[in-house]
Amino acid sequence: MTGGVPRWVLAPAVVGFALVVVPLVALAAGVEWGRFAELISTAESRDALWLSLRTATASTALCLVFGVPMAAVLARARWRGMPVLRALVLLPLVLPPVVGGIALLYTFGRQGLLGEHLEAAGIRIAFSTTAVVLAQTFVALPFLVLTLEGALRTAGSRYEQIAATLGAGPSTVWWRITLPLLRPALISGAVLAFARALGEFGATLTFAGSLQGRTRTLPLEIYLQREADADAAIALSVVLIVIAIVIVLLAYRRTSPIPGTQLRSPTPRRAEPDTVR
Repeated sequence: MTGGVPRWVLAPAVVGFALVVVPLVALAAGVEWGRFAELISTAESRDALWLSLRTATASTALCLVFGVPMAAVLARARWRGMPVLRALVLLPLVLPPVVGGIALLYTFGRQGLLGEHLEAAGIRIAFSTTAVVLAQTFVALPFLVLTLEGALRTAGSRYEQIAATLGAGPSTVWWRITLPLLRPALISGAVLAFARALGEFGATLTFAGSLQGRTRTLPLEIYLQREADADAAIALSVVLIVIAIVIVLLAYRRTSPIPGTQLRSPTPRRAEPDTVR
């Protein structure tokens, strides 16, 4: 036993760690460090990096606005069609991103289900920065929902029920009890959503295109540079990896590895013996 883990588990664990770490090391070894600053400081690279950070932040905000209520409904509601609804919400996790981009295009495109009505009102979404945000939200939202739903199920509804019996209304319970308990999972889910949005490629390319300064995010710039300048593509890949690692490390410093593991039941008070007078 090693720290409570059987020794035979270490062998596949080491192989798994190597499968993740070795390609990253190989990528770093392929960078021309003498030209690194030059490769990542071109106008195209700066525009792509700034656009990626802005759109990923906006899409993460949308994930929080819509994902938290969605997770609460999935965890607490007892509707008959809930398994089907949950499957549809989590579908982008397994759906090829390009398929998601096509679905968004047929929804918000000029001839799409909603897009033709928006076009008539003078609102054009496809192939714009808004399209980038929507594409990132589409693929990142399930990560937040899945994390928060698991935390809600782990926490249970005991505290909410106690607060309700003491006279707290549903809104008060939500803001004063539920959300504070979800803080670690909320941070973890937001980080996962941001990281997924930052690396989104397929849906963005299909739905938003690749226009410098408007829709060409860092992953798209890396893809284009792969054909024109392989050294620049490698350098930009390292930049994207470093940003993702820093964000995850900063966020997970104050959160538990598993959402909801910091939730503890209050210590019961010892009952005082009755005094006989």
